[in-house]
Order: sequence, then structure tokens, then C-alpha cells
Amino acid sequence: MASDRTSAFPESEPETELADPMMLQWLGSLGFGVEYVRGGGNTLHFLDGAGEEIPVIDFAGGYGSLILGHNHPDIVRAARDFLDSGSPVLAQGSLQPAASEVAKTLSAIAQREFGASEPYFSVFSNSGAESIEVALKHAEFDRVLALRAVTEEIARHLDEARTAVRDGLAEVTAPAFDALGVVAQDRAAGAAGFERLAAAVRAENARRTARPPLFLALKGSFHGKLVGSVQLTYNAAYREPFAALAPPARFIDVDRPEALRELFERERGTVLDIVVDGGGIAVVERSFPVFGAFFCEVIQGEGGIREMTPEAAREIERACSAAGCPVVVDEIQSGMGRTGAFFASSRIGLRADYYTLAKSLGGGIAKTAVTLVRGRRYRPEFELVHTSTFAKDTFSSTIALRVLELLEADEGRAYRLAREWGERLTAMFTALREEFPGVVKDIRGAGLMLGLEFHDQSGAEAPQIRAAARAGVFGYAVSGYLLTAHRIRTFPTASAVHTLRFEPSVLLTEAEVSRLGEALRTLCQILRDQDGRAFTGG
Repeated sequence: MASDRTSAFPESEPETELADPMMLQWLGSLGFGVEYVRGGGNTLHFLDGAGEEIPVIDFAGGYGSLILGHNHPDIVRAARDFLDSGSPVLAQGSLQPAASEVAKTLSAIAQREFGASEPYFSVFSNSGAESIEVALKHAEFDRVLALRAVTEEIARHLDEARTAVRDGLAEVTAPAFDALGVVAQDRAAGAAGFERLAAAVRAENARRTARPPLFLALKGSFHGKLVGSVQLTYNAAYREPFAALAPPARFIDVDRPEALRELFERERGTVLDIVVDGGGIAVVERSFPVFGAFFCEVIQGEGGIREMTPEAAREIERACSAAGCPVVVDEIQSGMGRTGAFFASSRIGLRADYYTLAKSLGGGIAKTAVTLVRGRRYRPEFELVHTSTFAKDTFSSTIALRVLELLEADEGRAYRLAREWGERLTAMFTALREEFPGVVKDIRGAGLMLGLEFHDQSGAEAPQIRAAARAGVFGYAVSGYLLTAHRIRTFPTASAVHTLRFEPSVLLTEAEVSRLGEALRTLCQILRDQDGRAFTGG
């Protein structure tokens, strides 16, 4: 009898794309439909129709994932040596010396850059968005345990007050009943009155503490697209379809950080406590933790490469400290030396309770991420409620350790290169703005995390340029032009599509920078002259 087990899985048509078909079609329409077959440093290669390799200079850098370039030989060698050694990649529930060394190194770097002796503990994960989820979970776990401590203390006070009433040392007074709104006919003397008061306090506290935690982020932020992290991402197109899945964040204007203090005062949480006050029972209000955490990027990557000022950083740190709200700094894109320091936040003096790292931590080969938790905040019990099969695997930890060694080598030469090349690129972009003031609007960023913003072209004379701007794909059209006409690879930022990002590795050469300068100057001439045919290659 013939088997029909394959009938439920009909073969697809040969031309049908089953992995991100819409995205691939869109990329192809903008000129990005190439397959890269080889990469090294800041260069990628694809094959043309004749099978010849065509080199492309990569200024996108894996969206900030390639601080040491494509296939850095030392990182490739570390990967090969590890695989050749036969060491197990996954041996959970055992000693993990490579991960422990990564954690030790990261803590030492944080202590050095922030001038502190307090250690940071590492919680490993697999991607940047997951490292944000870890910070969310740990901050909420910390808040829940702190809230539990408050409620347990209130319970102890209630028992002490009950004993005082029973022993005739205290009695419930009218103001105590008034505080709970207990009407006259429901009031009673002695133990019965106390129990009515205690029941009212418990009910009111249950109502107050049932409110969800409040997480905060900056307008323009991008922290990922998972269930929790997407609630911290400002772009409504990413966030709103999933708003029902998790508590939404409140967004603060980075140009008005004092709004944090106003929000903290307006939203602070209080509960009621019963205390013995002389010979009476008093009901008093006390604070309880309602703020989960404040998330921020000191350079907003997807928001247009926008920097936080040192003044804003100080105001955020002061306001959050006063409110008992932990600060989470997302260094997924800006960290790992990209701005000229390991932590971009150290450049503006913002010391956080949590840091999230990913992207370049894997050296362009491994997928790994870490959430650093400040010693005073770390809850060891978290290790029992949050685990991951692949996090902290030996292969990715070995690669991450080699990446850290390379970044720290020669007294931080990689950081110096990031600063120097960043200054060189910034000077070049500034010259373009001076030459083409009607085309180039702004230059932002630090080190090798730079943004070049163009003026809005939705009113352009050339229909090709105008159509791209009005469709919201101007930055992608510009990137497509740079790739097809000049073999330069970059992309716009996701939520500010008139801003091109430049995040190459520290292995830049003068020839690569000159090529970029020539390409951008030609682009600016096309936009100035409204040459739509040259813009689209028609």
C-alpha cells in the first residue's frame, strides 16, 4: 500500500521564497538584492552575472556588530581552535570558566571606566533584545522582592499593634478610622475595632499594590522587538500591534529630562501601615516600589544617532536615584568601544544599575549577549527563575573573551582608532554640509557610530526623489544608490529614514574613507541638481 505521508506537505513551487518573501522583494526593488559570498575587514564581496567577485565597502557594519570587522583572523582562529579541540559547546550544569572570565573582564572594564570598586554581575543571553528582557525581568524581580519586604514589615507592625491592643497598651483612635474612611456605625472598641481597621488596611493595600509596574524609556528609543522589549521601543509601528501583551512604557523627552521628576512625583506608590503611636494606633502612609526601571540609550541608534547630553545624564541619574528607580543603559549598539570608550555612557558620566551588551560582543561570528547588574542590585535568587539553554555556551563565551582581549590590547588601541577614525569621518561629513547646505542637514554621533541626516526631500522637483521621500523610503533609496553606483554599503536608521548610519570597524583605511567621501559628494550633487535619472540609475 502506497504511503501518503507526504501529501500533507506539498512541495513548494521552485520560485516560491519561504523565508521573509516580502522583505526580500522589497530589498530587491531598492537595489539590495545581492548575495555576499566573502567578507574580511570592511569589505564584502558578491558575484556579478559573470561569476566575478565584486567588492563592496561595508559602512553598515552589521548594524554595529562588527567593531573588529568581518572575519577578523584572530577571532576566526579562536573559533577554529575551539572546534578543533573537541570541547563541548553545550555542557550545562557544569563549570564554565570561559563565561566566568568574560564576566570578570566586563566587570573590571566597568569599574575602570566608571571609577568604581563595586562589581557588576553578568547574566548571559543570546541577543540584544534578550539582554533587554533580562534587565526587565531582573528589575521586576528586584521590585517584587522589595515590595514583599515592605508588605512583610507591615504585617509585623500589624501583629505588634494587635498585641498592644490585646494587652491594653493601645487603642484605635478616631483618626485611624478616618484614614480608612470607616464610617461611625462600623467602628468598634478594643480588639474588634482593631480587626476592622486591619481588614480595611489589608484591602486598601491589596488594591494599591495590584497596579502594574511602571517602566520608563526615552522618546526615540529602540530596545528590541520581543514581547517586553518592544514596549520600550518608541516607534509605534513596532509597538502598538503588541501593546496588549505587556504593560506599556511611559516615554520621556530626552530634551526635557526634568519631566522624570514630575512623573516620579505624580506616579509614586504608597501603602498604609499600622503603627503604635504612644497609647494609640495610627495609620501612616509609606512608599512602595512601583517604578520598574528607566531604560535609555546614550546614543539612540535607530532613532537617528542622537546623543544624550551630560546635563541630561546627570538629571536622569539624580531623579532616578531619588525615586529608587534603577537605570538601564542599552549599550547594545553603542558599546564595545564603538564610540572611543568601551561604554558610551562613560563618556558622559552616566553610571547605571544595568548595562546591556550584544552585537560586537560576538565578534561577528558568535551570537551572545550579556546584561550587567550592579552589585548592590543583583539578586542571586534570579539565577533560579531565569535560565536559557544556549546562553553562556562555551563557544560563544570563548569568542567573546577573545574579542575583549583584542579590544583591550595595546592599552586600548581599538578605542583610540574608533576615536580617530570617527573624527576623520565627522570632518568629512562637516565639509559636505558646508558645501551642500541645502542637502545635508546635520551630523551626529561619536566615534564610529555616526549619522548623516539629509533635508526632507518630499517636496523635491525630481519625481524619483520626491516619490522615495513621500513613500518613507528615502534613506533606503539613497543606500541603494550608494551600493549600485559606488559599491558602498550602508542603511538608514529605522525610525529616522533621512539619516544614514555609518558604523564600520576600527580597521578602516584612508582609501575606504576617501571612497566614501567621493560617493557622498556625488550623491549630494545629484540631490542638489535634482537629477532623478542619476539617482535611480535610469
